[in-house]
Amino acid sequence: MSTSRSQGPERARDGRRRVCFALTGVAGFSAVLFALITWQVVVNGPLLGADRAVSRALLHPDRGSALLADLGDVRVAVPVLLAGGAYAAWRARSAGGGRWWAAPCAAVLPMALLPALIVPFKTWTARHGTAVMPPGSGYYPSGHTATAAVGYGAAALVLLPWLRTALARGVLVGVCAALVLGTSYGLVRRGYHWPLDVVASWCLAAVLLSALWLLISGLPRRGPRPRPPRASPVPAAPDR
Repeated sequence: MSTSRSQGPERARDGRRRVCFALTGVAGFSAVLFALITWQVVVNGPLLGADRAVSRALLHPDRGSALLADLGDVRVAVPVLLAGGAYAAWRARSAGGGRWWAAPCAAVLPMALLPALIVPFKTWTARHGTAVMPPGSGYYPSGHTATAAVGYGAAALVLLPWLRTALARGVLVGVCAALVLGTSYGLVRRGYHWPLDVVASWCLAAVLLSALWLLISGLPRRGPRPRPPRASPVPAAPDR
């Protein structure tokens, strides 16, 4: 019995190590892909030809695409993130967590970092918009895509530990992915952004969310277990 009990924590540690390795790989690949796309945008490389072709094929401004694009507005994504963080904090506090506020506060950090990451790239690359956008620059990467991916993704990450069934977790991840993909499709179809603007923001979000998951996965969800009551020093009365 002691052997089986010792194998449980060991399997859990192995699982965490595999997840950490996978997320590190995702973050590294996303960073390299973001660098590649940024280089192509700066030098006006051949990848932009395919980018323009995809944009022409998908471009069709309409009301539906505009509504989808609005899912990446901070007035939509940030309240969803705050609501998810508030629920996770309430669950952690109800479970007796000593640091019930840690994971929700950590989930807000990637969203707070987005302007510091995106604005310099918009200024540096100075990419112009699509044919339906007014003259100007600063379209790379897509701020709305990054806001949607980080906002909905971070909300899902803090909520996942509190869902009991695999079905519930799958539904949450599916809804999050649908919101991000819907926002991305709306931005490209409406002509607010080129497809590569959107893909680059996916890469940024993947790096931030991978770092967030590695951070919050190491935080305890519950406080220390109460100690068992000590045995009374007074001997029990003999049976009669």
